[in-house]
Amino acid sequence: AVGDEPDSFTERHLITPFNAKAATLFPGRIDGDIVMLLTAHTDYTNEHPRPTIALARAKKMEEFYDPEYWKSWHDHLNDHALPELRRDDGDHVEVGASPVLTERGWLLIYSYVQNYYDEHKRIFSIEAALLSRDNPQKLISRTESIFVPQEFYEQYGLVPNIVFPTSATLGDHSELDIWYGAADTVCAKASVRLRDLLRALDPERPARTFIRAPENPILAPRGDGFESRDVMNAAAIDLEGSIYILYRAMDKENTSTIGLAVSKDGVHIDERLPEPIYVPRVDFEKKRGSPTGNSGCEDPRIVRIGNQLHMTYTAYDGVHSPAGAVSSIGVEDFLARRFGHWSPPVLLTPDSVDDKDIALLPEKIKGNYLLYHRVNNQICADLLSDLDSGKRVTRCIEIIGPRRGMWDYEKVGSAAPPIKVACGWLMIYHGVSRHGKYRLGAALLAEDGATLLSRTADPIFEPLEKYEQEGEISNVVFSCGAVVRGDIVYLYYGGADKVIGVATASLAHILDALT
Repeated sequence: AVGDEPDSFTERHLITPFNAKAATLFPGRIDGDIVMLLTAHTDYTNEHPRPTIALARAKKMEEFYDPEYWKSWHDHLNDHALPELRRDDGDHVEVGASPVLTERGWLLIYSYVQNYYDEHKRIFSIEAALLSRDNPQKLISRTESIFVPQEFYEQYGLVPNIVFPTSATLGDHSELDIWYGAADTVCAKASVRLRDLLRALDPERPARTFIRAPENPILAPRGDGFESRDVMNAAAIDLEGSIYILYRAMDKENTSTIGLAVSKDGVHIDERLPEPIYVPRVDFEKKRGSPTGNSGCEDPRIVRIGNQLHMTYTAYDGVHSPAGAVSSIGVEDFLARRFGHWSPPVLLTPDSVDDKDIALLPEKIKGNYLLYHRVNNQICADLLSDLDSGKRVTRCIEIIGPRRGMWDYEKVGSAAPPIKVACGWLMIYHGVSRHGKYRLGAALLAEDGATLLSRTADPIFEPLEKYEQEGEISNVVFSCGAVVRGDIVYLYYGGADKVIGVATASLAHILDALT
């Protein structure tokens, strides 16, 4: 449609003689051409079962009205196509908003539908891609889903659970406003800071927010003893100028114990003890199943409250459901290496409930301990008056749950214990995608440690290096500990359940993205 005003069109023309939807024009000529972006074959046919997003170029607008132009174009459709945006063959894509020109290239907001051909599993979402300024057929980078139906007006309407983008404009305060249809019933707008979105799309920063230490992995399996098979998932605490890294170690029989390494600068290992500092001591963590089955003390997290260090961990005997446990030691005893002074372990979670990812808030809340744990794939919390009487959590105060259709769709769990910040608590958590990839995100909690204030839309750390993608379990970065020195967050994590790495980030940058 052509006209002088948005509400006054004087011409209408059929463009594509074949099935196509969601066509739009780039807002400016590229290399002298008018460029159209469209989705060909959005509807299933035997001849063309899947959609294709492609570019069409013309010197004059009238060329787009000519059926012969489109016949020739369609005969060479693959030559005009963008790189495949679908991750699975059952997914669907369509052009959304007209591209927005940025300093990095053309920003494309588009529709992505997971499991499109299964009406019971279909998930509508919005994604972003960055296209080359001079050659928009070249894909620079892309996000995963940054927006899914969550509000009631997106979940309920003529066609429930739909968000479909149709326009994107630059708003006030350097925000990108995304205009979209919700549940095929109403129109809505969502906003994102353009610089944050472009940062997520920056190919020069593939590690997202955190930067890996060049020395990685800083710890790997060694010898024939307690850490001969794997080392992973490290807790960390800063005491008297040194960072103590308490890590899960596995031997050839798949028994997990806790090892200790020490670093003064947070990266280089100055000392690594030859024996574990914590081993299975009671029935609920001693091996009962197969002689080579998993068992022991897994995934430690440690906090200091007063003069005591409290280590929470997953206790597993190889037969019963994994459970959350805690053991404590005085700071003085820990520094003096009197590891025989660990208190007897106490279970904190109910029997017969698969409850893992146990972490404590590093401060008491009105005299109570706040314990985070994972039930039904979501992060829960509960208050405990003490840690040694045998009292267990009985509630799931929901903190964070999986987000349908996003990178943390399948499950979420605590990573490091929350970090105290001026506006509350910074929680780093892990999320698992529908493809089983483990990544890390960040959330801001209020001072009570239980009220969610904000949460990153995309991950802040993901498996990219070979030692994170190949190991006992592929495509995993899993953290149990972080230390803050000045503005730098030192994040300790397991790579592919095989080795341990460290990555750093600016605390101010993470908080800026959350506030």
